[in-house]
Amino acid sequence: MKIDPFKLYAEEYDDWFEKHSNIYESELNALREFINDGYNGIEIGSGTGRFSIPLKIPIGVEPSTEMAEIARLRGMRVVNARAEDLPFEKGIFDFTLFVTTICFLDSIGRSFMEASRITRDSGFIVIAFIDKNSTIGKLYRKKKNEILFYKKAVFYSVKQVLYYLIKAGFSDFSYRQTLGTLNDDTVHPVEEGFGKRGFVVIKGIKK
Repeated sequence: MKIDPFKLYAEEYDDWFEKHSNIYESELNALREFINDGYNGIEIGSGTGRFSIPLKIPIGVEPSTEMAEIARLRGMRVVNARAEDLPFEKGIFDFTLFVTTICFLDSIGRSFMEASRITRDSGFIVIAFIDKNSTIGKLYRKKKNEILFYKKAVFYSVKQVLYYLIKAGFSDFSYRQTLGTLNDDTVHPVEEGFGKRGFVVIKGIKK
């Protein structure tokens, strides 16, 4: 299973954010461009709460019970479920968020359809991921068998992600990007668009 490393090495995953604080902060800054206070949102694949908590998202979905327990200790409400089968009613959230989650999904198409179902009309989705065509994406793909959490990962391009988002009923896309390299000496800038940096954030509006 793609989530096995996250069950077996939850604490090691969580420690990564402490060891790479500038990369982590760069990613958070890119997400903050689209996620503000006052929205009722949910993170799908919320892990240990490293993104949900600073972004003030009180609820998440996480299939790894080990990672979910760490997030609960930090004050999050976490539902043990999979992105492909979300246990929520139609249209109850203002937005859904996926952060570096899509490469571990069993079905990206089904997951985006489920996200669309639980998002209200005129709500939005935010997808953050490593663009497989970027310098970082190419490095991860080349060395994926050497990286504990990426051995079974499937990387996507921006074009591929947009294909599934459009099929799920999202449009009017906006983009942010950061991390030109994996240098952790400083916080990286956030830019509009995509194609220059490895960490891409896409926001789409539900029709």
